[in-house]
This record gives sequence, structure tokens and C-alpha cells, in this order.
Amino acid sequence: MAQFKYLNDVNSFVAMDGEITKGPAPRWQKKLDLSAASASFNNSALANNSTRQKLSISFTGNGNNANNTLQSTVGFSLKTPRKNGGKNAASSAKKSGQTPLKASGQLPAGGDRFIPNRTTTDFELSHYIVKQGKEDDAENEDGAPSDTASAAGSPKHSGRVMNLSEALGNCDLGNKRVLSYQAKPPPPPEGYVNPLKVVYSVKTPMSTKSGSRYIPNAPERILDAPEIMNDYYLNLMDWSGDNVVAVALGPSVYLWNAATGTIEMLFENDGNDHTCSLSWIHEGHILAVGTSAGTVELWDCETIKRLRVMNGHSARVGVLAWNSFVLCSGSRDGTIVNHDVRTRQHNIAVLQGHTQEVCGLKWSPDGKYLASGGNDNIVNVWSAANGAPHATTEPLHVFNQHQAAIRALAWCPWQPHILASGGGTADRCIKFWNIASGQLLSSVDTKSQVCGLLFSKTYKELISAHGYVNNQLTIWKYPSMTKQVDLMGHTGRVLQISMSPDGSTVMSAGADETLRLWNCFAPDPLLAKKEKMAVREKPSLLKQSIR
Repeated sequence: MAQFKYLNDVNSFVAMDGEITKGPAPRWQKKLDLSAASASFNNSALANNSTRQKLSISFTGNGNNANNTLQSTVGFSLKTPRKNGGKNAASSAKKSGQTPLKASGQLPAGGDRFIPNRTTTDFELSHYIVKQGKEDDAENEDGAPSDTASAAGSPKHSGRVMNLSEALGNCDLGNKRVLSYQAKPPPPPEGYVNPLKVVYSVKTPMSTKSGSRYIPNAPERILDAPEIMNDYYLNLMDWSGDNVVAVALGPSVYLWNAATGTIEMLFENDGNDHTCSLSWIHEGHILAVGTSAGTVELWDCETIKRLRVMNGHSARVGVLAWNSFVLCSGSRDGTIVNHDVRTRQHNIAVLQGHTQEVCGLKWSPDGKYLASGGNDNIVNVWSAANGAPHATTEPLHVFNQHQAAIRALAWCPWQPHILASGGGTADRCIKFWNIASGQLLSSVDTKSQVCGLLFSKTYKELISAHGYVNNQLTIWKYPSMTKQVDLMGHTGRVLQISMSPDGSTVMSAGADETLRLWNCFAPDPLLAKKEKMAVREKPSLLKQSIR
């Protein structure tokens, strides 16, 4: 029998025609079985409406408005039934019942969703009702302590409150709010500048509109100045309009070109003589040199040649000041001599207003007044003689409010009648005088010796050089005299300061034998751009004549 079964299997395998009895069912048969199963599943769902959930979907057919309803149970569903099955299911669904909204006859006006209208909503009333409900719930509790109350009375919470009170300066937390946004914070102390302000002002680092601006705290360049004399009464440095710095080091005088960086020795004194003062003419390359022998020399720095020697003092000449072609020299003998450098008889006037050494001289920007400061703690103001560039022999004003020698003098460039003077170690004050009325306007105690004063036209500020204790340069906002910044770096007192021709850089000479360049008055590039755009081109005469 086994062999016959084997032969039947071989014959069925080899046969090419006939019906296939084994193998997977064809695709049409699978679809037919699935449609039959779906129809039976839908019929069972309609029979059990009480335990099943209906999902109704309405759609429009081909041009007719008949609503076909598809019902399925919640859960896993089979594939979409065939058309015949779908139609039967839809017709049976119509017969069984309608959708809940249609059955009740109540249709919402805006659809089946609630969309609130915020313009008609009273949020304050809603918040009050919610808050009132919470309070009522808390009152309706049966007296059991809440979690927050129990936590507030715990030892851990008490210790935390105690530590917080100690950290806040032993204040009562029950009567004080730790975080309060109602009152403004206290203002910073006067003169305080936030060092991190530059981090938040990268685009405009030097804006004059804001209360403070970015000022570099470090010098841009440091030069060696060996053998510079540490003498408060001497003026051993000056910066010319041609951007050349003259400085006296020991017995020699050197010229440093700030544009090219070249250094050249002008001359060297013989014997024990040394230079006591230097001053450039306002326009040109003539340098005036005051010596320890009481003479004043004029040097042509282009040809490196001495032009003339002028006498008139019996002691060293510690300070010089130019006004056009007149050179004023102050000496330890207490006199001020006016030299007309054009004539052979150069001595045109001698001013005797000080009883001790004259250590400060400065002409006003308009050339109408000469201010002199001396070791006798007196500031004299001399007026020009009948419009001439030399001063009269009698002082116009005598100010004696300082308590020490006055070496630092500066005239305000935009207010020619305002004079600033700084006193020595026993005084330490910067005073402002109104020359028109002869009155003292204000006085500021700087807490240290004042060695030099300069006004900045770019930012309308004042920079002062100081000695003991900090040996710093201080920038003040004028006229409020609010301290902007202290420039530290010198290890010895600052002997003298001088400003570059463009007014952006200040050079300080210190007793530590260094010359430091501070780029503290660099113009704001944005402000300069605005001013350049504001300047209109002047129309030519040719364009004006064409009509």
C-alpha cells in the first residue's frame, strides 16, 4: 500500500494540468473569506448594541445626499469591507438608529467644541472664585494641620530661618521681604564704576551719552626714563604740536618721535649744570630750555642747533610758558620774566608777585590771562598788557586759599575764564576759579598730592596726576567732579603729565623712571562718524550762480 501511495504522490507532482489541491490559497479566495468574515462581524455588532460603542461617520456619495453610516466596535478592527458589505452595514445602521445629536434634536450653533471668547471673560472674577473655593476647602477641613504648617514648625525649618536671618544681617524675616520688587535698589557710592560694564557695551565701548565710558586701565606703552630728576618743582617733559616729546634725563635732553618711535639726543649739559624745564613753541620746532644756571635757551630741533641764550634770573628756571612770540619764565628767585624772542633786548617785563619759587605757569587759551603758582601757596592771575602777548606787572587776582605749593595749573578750553589749580601734599585739593568775578567756584579733596592737571575737550573731563599714597592718575567728569577711574601703574609719584596734539593720549613721567602713555581720551568712532555725516558740503560759487 505504501508503494501505491508513493506512486500517487509522484503522479500528482508531475501532472501539469488539473486542480491544485495543496499549497497556499489564491488571492481571490483570501479576499472572499475576509469579506465574509467582515460581514458576519458587522452583523454580530448590530445584534449587541447595548454592549458595543458606535462610531458614526457621515459622508456624501456620488452626487446624492444620502448619509451612509459605518459602525464598528471599539478595539481592533479588520480591513475595510467590500462595497456590498458596506452598503448592507450602512442600511442596517439607518434602520437600527440615528446619531446621538440627531436623536436628541439639539445641535450646537458653533459645532461640537467649546471655544472660549477671551474678550468677554472676566479673569479677575474667575481668579477670585477659584481662590475663594480653595479657602472654603481649607476651612471645611476637620482641623487637621496641613503639611506646610507642620513643615514650618519643624526644627529643620526653624534652623533654616535662623541661618537666613543671620545671612541677611539679623533682620526679622516676619516683617521684611527677602525679595522685594517694589522699592528701587540703593544707588552705588559716588564715583563707583562697574568694571564689567564693558562686557555689556561691546558695540559702543566709548559712548559719551551714557554716564560712564570705557577707559583702558593699563598704559598703551611704557618707555624707560633713566636718571629723570625726582623734583616736584621742575617741568622736565613737553609734547609738541609736531608729535615730538622732549624729556630731560640727567644732564641730557632727548627727543622721541611718537609717530615713528625714533629717539634722538638734542644736547648734553656740561659740568654740574642740568635742565630744569622744557616747553615747545605752539607752532614750530623751537624748544625753550630752562637751566639750573638761571638762563633760558632756544633750540632748533630740526637742525639740532642752539639759537640763543637769554638771561634774566639769578636762580634756576623751573617753569616756562609760551604765548605767541613771548616766552615767560619762572624762577626760584620768585620772579617771572617776559622774553620777546624776536628782539635783541628780549627782557620786556618782570613780574614780582611771589616770595618763593615759581613752579607753575600757564597762559589761557585766548591769550588774555597768565596764571602763576608758587611755593608760597599763592595763585596769581596776570592780565595781558593792552592786548599784547605779555603780562602786566601787577596781578589781576591773588588767590591764597591753598595750603601748599601750587604747581598744577590748567585752563578750561571751552570756558576760557575758568582756572583749575592743584595743591601739594599739605593741601591735596583741586580748586576752580572764576577769573571774570575772582570767586572760588568749588574745591575737591583728592586725598593725595596734586602734581599735574589737564582738560580734555573730547569728553569735557579733567585728568589729574598725583603723588603719595597711590601715585595714580585720576579722571574726573567736569564740572560735577565725579571720579571716573583711577589709572594705576606708577610705583613712584607722577612728576608731570602732557597731552598729545590730537588730545587722545596722555603721557605721564614718574619718579619710578618710566614714561607711560595712556590712551584714555580716544574719540568715540560712532560719534565721530555721526559728526562727519552731519557736516554738509559747502556749495560752490559756481553752483550758486547757475540758475
